[in-house]
Amino acid sequence: MFTGIVQDRGEVVAVDKKGDWTLTMTAGAATLARLVAGSSIACNGICLTVTDKAEDRFTVQVSQETLSKTTAVRWKTGARLNLECALRAGDELGGHIMAGHIDGVARVVERRGEGDSLRYRFEAPRAVARYLAPKGSVALDGVALTVNEAEGPLFGVNVIPYTQNATTLGALAVGDEVNIEADMLARYAERLLNERVPDVRKAS
Repeated sequence: MFTGIVQDRGEVVAVDKKGDWTLTMTAGAATLARLVAGSSIACNGICLTVTDKAEDRFTVQVSQETLSKTTAVRWKTGARLNLECALRAGDELGGHIMAGHIDGVARVVERRGEGDSLRYRFEAPRAVARYLAPKGSVALDGVALTVNEAEGPLFGVNVIPYTQNATTLGALAVGDEVNIEADMLARYAERLLNERVPDVRKAS
């Protein structure tokens, strides 16, 4: 589990595309100190498993399923990624609860300054947009944000200066794509409200 409070930024230093992709990336000392083989780490919001760790870098594998659903398919050497280690008991819940299970890819359709912040508008896949609501939560490339407005597939967020500098979001331009994870509570609420689950005991 994660909260969308990015702790570090890593840089991809090697990509092996044989079978499931193997990516090696650098990270800061504090991040590396928390990782061992088998650890979970969110890379641009995607929950991945650490397969190996060296003094100044770690390795993860990315499955074909993940490549087909996320921006990971476009990661290459030199790419900068937002990193968040998995929650530990007692950690501060500073953002919102996230699983690192990406729902799809959203595209930047507008970027403009608003005070000291950046105001972005994104177009989300329609299957994901249904879970977005004003003042609700959304994660973009692993960063927990508040939805300003949502209309159809379009929604807006503000990115404050700290987040611009501490994550990759400050470098986004119109046309760029990001991984999007909707609030998991919205997904559960929809299932509870709209879907009847048959009672298998009565059926038998």
